[in-house]
Amino acid sequence: MESPPHKLNVGRDEDRISALTDDLLVGILERLDLREAVRASALSSRWRHLPYRLSRLHLEVGHFQGATPLEVMDAFTGAAQRLLSLVVPLAEGEGGSAAIIPIKALILSFYMSPPHLSAIGRTVEDAVSYGKTECLEFSISPPRGSNASLLAEFGQQFMSFSQAYPVAFWWLTRLTLKNLVFGHSDVTELINACNKLKHLTLSSCRLVDQRSALRIDTPCSGLRRLDCIRFRCERIELISVPELRTVLCCSRHYENPPVRFGDVPQLCHVNLGYLAKVSQAPFMLSECLSRSSRNLSKLNLNFFSQTVKLISVHLHITRSSILPISAVYFVFFMLQIWIQPEQPKRLTAIFRNLTDMYLFGIFPECDLSWTLFILEAAPALRNFKLSRTRHACGKKLYDTAEKTNVVWEPSKDLKHLNLKLLMMLGFEEEVKVTNYIRLVMAHVVRLKRIELHGEDPCKECNAIDPRRSQVDEASRRQIKERLTLESSSSAKIIIC
Repeated sequence: MESPPHKLNVGRDEDRISALTDDLLVGILERLDLREAVRASALSSRWRHLPYRLSRLHLEVGHFQGATPLEVMDAFTGAAQRLLSLVVPLAEGEGGSAAIIPIKALILSFYMSPPHLSAIGRTVEDAVSYGKTECLEFSISPPRGSNASLLAEFGQQFMSFSQAYPVAFWWLTRLTLKNLVFGHSDVTELINACNKLKHLTLSSCRLVDQRSALRIDTPCSGLRRLDCIRFRCERIELISVPELRTVLCCSRHYENPPVRFGDVPQLCHVNLGYLAKVSQAPFMLSECLSRSSRNLSKLNLNFFSQTVKLISVHLHITRSSILPISAVYFVFFMLQIWIQPEQPKRLTAIFRNLTDMYLFGIFPECDLSWTLFILEAAPALRNFKLSRTRHACGKKLYDTAEKTNVVWEPSKDLKHLNLKLLMMLGFEEEVKVTNYIRLVMAHVVRLKRIELHGEDPCKECNAIDPRRSQVDEASRRQIKERLTLESSSSAKIIIC
């Protein structure tokens, strides 16, 4: 029930906002950062009770001060207990009993601090006890500066925390864990215990035995997104996660293949970050993806071009090879084209819904004609993007695979009917780009737009050589002029 507006004698210079009802004022505060909302409420006795009426709260441990992590967590826990109190004080002058405000959305980011976990667990379970919570998120990490030797202990403490407060974890919709060490079955047990969990992020975590695989078998879970960022293990095996739609895996520590997908029928987007070592042989994507994944719609491959010693190695791939991938969001952090194209006919069942493809970080010396096997395997493809990333700062990565070129010949009778956009970023070699665009135009019937973009800044040093940039733009314009004159295609060429 909406509270009545306060009867204030509002003059020309007086506070008109405070005359609004509590519900309207709370609506204003919920659009502010929590710290700003608390500061605003401290300025007026009329507003003082409003933070306790907020139904959406985001508490971040980094916003609290203290000489030690324990002091920081003291302040964090105290604020959480006060703000999550279900009995809300009334404004001055209001009669009746205190109100109860159920929490609809609660986001807590805090340290793994054993002295405070029980208070947090009890407070959260009280807050969700009315069954009105729509969003509950935890982001948990060890205190800053924690000794690496304690990460396994923190992992055990976290698992004990999740088991001690099952109601809180049952209501979790998103969970982010950083720098924790898990046992062989901990992650599966955790997902199974979190009935409402939709998004799980494991960042800079690892298994106790890093030479073993992270196996996730949760056939009854509703998990829709899994992010494994720098998760250290041999590989990730998704045995059964039937509602999973998006996967991100990014690490340099995986073996080939980095991920194996089992029963994941709803899978739409896959992000794989992978840095191959010298000792690792190429792998086929059929070793990763399950044929049950028929809903994939986007595929991103990042080959992570870097400044390393170039050894000329040519891998000739024929159409008798195999490579099943289809609409995925793949990000492979590699120094070379570390995929082995396979016979397109064997890919079509998986690629049938692929509409967007992005090949990122192709090294400059690489031939591009091999990329047409994707067109041949993906008849529904509409947008095709290729990017070459320069590494201007000269940083070198050691124990990484040498750059390997891939040579592949498309079928002479290939005619693609649905591709509309070809986008190329950072490719400035005039002859190579011109020949590649000619090749694409020869096999694509209804291409509408070709975009030629310059290079992006180096992610390490944010550098772009301005003189080189001018030369590159001139090169792109020459490519456009040449192709416009000699081609009968209706595709529009854009210089960006």
